[in-house]
Amino acid sequence: MRHNRFDRAILAFVFGLGMVTLAGCGGGNSGGGGGGGSTPPSIASFTANPTVVTDGSTAQLTGVFSNGTGVVTPGNMSVTSGTAVSVTPQSDTTTTYTLTVTGSSGATVSQTATVQAVAAPSITSFGASPATITAGSSSSLTAVFTNGTGVITGGSSPINVTSGTAVTVTPSATTTYTLTVTNAAGTAITQTATVTVVAAPAITSFSASPTTIASGTSSNLTAVFTGGTGVITPGNISVTSGVAASVSPASTTTYTLTVTNAAGTSMTATATVTVNVPPVITSFTANPTSISAGGSSSLTAVFSGGTGVVTPGGTTVTSGTALIVNPTATTTYTLTVTPASGTAVTATATVTVVPFPTITSFTADPDPIVSGGSSNLTGVFANGTGIITPGSLAATSGTAVSVSPTSTTTYTLTVTNSLGSKATETATVTVTTGPTSVTVNPANTGIVVTNQILGMNLPAWFDVVGNATSINPAFQQAGIQAIRWPGGSWSDGYHWGYQTGSSTLVTPYQCTCSTANSCTANSMAWAGYSTFAEFVAAIPKGGPYDLALTANYGTNETCTGGGDPKEAAAWAAAAVTDGITPSHITVGNEEYGSWETDLHSTPNDPSIYASTVVGSSGYYDLIKAASPNTLVGVDVDADNTSGGWDSTVMSNAKGSYDFVELHYYPQGPGNESDTYLTQQAAQGLTANINILKSELASAGAADTPIYVGEMGSVYTNPGKQSISITQGLYAGQMLGEMMNDGVSRATWWIGFGNCNGQAGNDSSSLYGWQDFGAYNVFSDGPTLDPTCAGYGPIGTMSPTARAFELFSNVAVSGEHVLTPTVTGDTNDVRAYAATHSGGTALVLFNVNETTSETVQVTVDGEGSSPDVKVITYDKSIYDQTDAATPVWAPPTTTDMGSESIPLTLTLTPWSMNVVLIQ
Repeated sequence: MRHNRFDRAILAFVFGLGMVTLAGCGGGNSGGGGGGGSTPPSIASFTANPTVVTDGSTAQLTGVFSNGTGVVTPGNMSVTSGTAVSVTPQSDTTTTYTLTVTGSSGATVSQTATVQAVAAPSITSFGASPATITAGSSSSLTAVFTNGTGVITGGSSPINVTSGTAVTVTPSATTTYTLTVTNAAGTAITQTATVTVVAAPAITSFSASPTTIASGTSSNLTAVFTGGTGVITPGNISVTSGVAASVSPASTTTYTLTVTNAAGTSMTATATVTVNVPPVITSFTANPTSISAGGSSSLTAVFSGGTGVVTPGGTTVTSGTALIVNPTATTTYTLTVTPASGTAVTATATVTVVPFPTITSFTADPDPIVSGGSSNLTGVFANGTGIITPGSLAATSGTAVSVSPTSTTTYTLTVTNSLGSKATETATVTVTTGPTSVTVNPANTGIVVTNQILGMNLPAWFDVVGNATSINPAFQQAGIQAIRWPGGSWSDGYHWGYQTGSSTLVTPYQCTCSTANSCTANSMAWAGYSTFAEFVAAIPKGGPYDLALTANYGTNETCTGGGDPKEAAAWAAAAVTDGITPSHITVGNEEYGSWETDLHSTPNDPSIYASTVVGSSGYYDLIKAASPNTLVGVDVDADNTSGGWDSTVMSNAKGSYDFVELHYYPQGPGNESDTYLTQQAAQGLTANINILKSELASAGAADTPIYVGEMGSVYTNPGKQSISITQGLYAGQMLGEMMNDGVSRATWWIGFGNCNGQAGNDSSSLYGWQDFGAYNVFSDGPTLDPTCAGYGPIGTMSPTARAFELFSNVAVSGEHVLTPTVTGDTNDVRAYAATHSGGTALVLFNVNETTSETVQVTVDGEGSSPDVKVITYDKSIYDQTDAATPVWAPPTTTDMGSESIPLTLTLTPWSMNVVLIQ
């Protein structure tokens, strides 16, 4: 039968011969039946084992086939059916292998198998941190690896890890952990890390024996511990548990035992060894080693080993810290350092006290001198070297030095001790061309004189009623005409029987306010009388004295704010009801000063002050309504400052004040000077009065009266000068200045009730035998105030009171001021004058301490007088008090009878002389 290739192909498909290439048609075949041919090749399987290998490893390729020969590529490896061949694929690649089976006829069949080659696993590091831990603590395991997955075993369960990421383990015992890294081919590598677990350190005891030692000896430190190594500090002493370590500290030391285990865990305990160090004084010095009396030195002790005490004084001191001492005489100080146990040690340091230089007197004699003459300067001094200037003249105590100035000269004696401390005193030599003369023209009269400058303050705290039998005779003898009450700063806290909302005084009571307390009704704590009328009735002088009151500006009755004008008005109304018309009421006391109590919203403010004075509800209108004849005044300070207290008050309160009240104290405590007080201070008042007159003129109130409500030599804390002849001379000149200045009223601070004892300046540089001072110019008596011992019975007159007594002969109401002219020694001679019952009254002062002054008195138009009387109070009279029993002698009166004019008089040293010429 004839057929073509297509026919054969069909047949092959039909008979399932596969893809067999036939050799052709028409070729003869040996074989029987139907033209038969060869059997085609076939592949039963072709596999790789394993299919993934590690780089460099082999896989087995196994082919199961028939009817042909097998070849595997790549590699052209001949294979036998069912027999494996090894292949090593290229690293990091996947290789596909092909099995090709070729039959005898050339027909082929093929099949593939794939083998992947992967990199081998690698471990860079595997460690534990920390490698050693204390039981109960943790460690971190960190594995760094590639080409596989990591698992850590060794703990309670396997831990899958990521390269570089720590895992925490807390083994209870020492454990070796294994890291296994396996790649995709199943190749695994391992590495181990061990975490060592150690016990925590423990300290059973740590003690010192003995716990207290003497300096230079030793103590044993014994530590009982487990779980670590022990070290004692200070000293870094390695110790074994239970074995003592000897220590010899130089001072008390606290030792620390530190026990550290292999994991670095530590625990500590301490033990103290107390060292009794013997006391040692390194130094004990005084700086400076010499001081002037009244000075101070610093004692500095450097010591150890005990407590330091300096005697005398028994003062405990700290090493290196200075102690200030003020010995009054050369003193050896002892430092004693006492240990807790043992023997104390001592050292000494001496502070030498060099007496302060003192000057008993420095005088010029004669003084004055005529030009071309000489005077002897004599200084009596001690405790230093004396130099007189100008001229730098060496001076010996008690020895005169002759000088011949060509003009009036003030010489200064300076006494300097070995430490440079100085004391000074001055003496003036007045050079004249002739005798000193005083001339007065009685026809040339000035302003009218008033006796209201002869006034005294009385305080509410003094029992005026109970002591009236002593006060009145003393006031009458001194010529006192005016009184101010209730007294100074007290006024701005003082209340008298007024209750808020009442228009009149009610049940009387007395009390004071401050920011911390308030008034209590019916309190009788301060005085000894119960009604205002009794107070005034207790001090009559042919009827009541001219009385000035100070209204409370500072506080209201409840002590919660400023003063209440209604209270002042109620007081004025009560006075009128009692038959008393206060001549003056001043709103507040020194309200320009921060020292004054003032509970207004802004204390001591001039605008607020002025606003309380003016208007229908102000002090002025309310007081005037209650007592129309009472003058109402305001505080002034002669401050001479634009925008200051005076200018504000005078302008803002204009039309609501009838007078202004000034206080004058020229000196501060501790800075008193006899020379200044006797020669300059009184004239300073006139300067202040002139300032006030100028201020009032600027405010459009030029003729407003000026009331000097308080005055004294020192504004607080007076010392011996206040009872001396020097204040008496000052007071007399003050009265003369006020008379000349036209002061309408004046009241000295203070008549009674204000002794200061020995609290003030009692320096020997001030003249006077007293060792006490007082504001009051009449004695309160030893019963009421024993702190001013020697002042005499109640009512005793001081030199200041004597000045009032003398001036009462001159300050006579209705007379006229005269203006005397002084030529010659104007430094030492001061003169005041007034008409006197048709004649002339002069007040002549000699302010020279040691030298008498001859003066010639001329009364123009007069050649003679039918009678001349001289009343004198001077230093010699005052000096009689300097005795075991002081003699407070009165002024002397000399009736000279008929005398020719000019009149020649001798003014004794430090004297005030009233000359009455008929």
